[in-house]
Amino acid sequence: MKFAERLRQERILNGYNQTYIAKYMNVSQVSVSNWERGLKEPDFQTLIDLAKLFNRSTDYMLGLTDSK
Repeated sequence: MKFAERLRQERILNGYNQTYIAKYMNVSQVSVSNWERGLKEPDFQTLIDLAKLFNRSTDYMLGLTDSK
């Protein structure tokens, strides 16, 4: 599973919408949408912050492992 799919999956499982993620990460909703559609990827620090938000490892978020 790719990062874009994992991000969308975790967002929905946690009951967040794209607007909430955008405000939490201090980015635009368009940025979150672009990440979820695989058009762009977040920088390293944003990836780390997203992993912390969802209580997941960065390897899991990147799709390198299925172990949460």
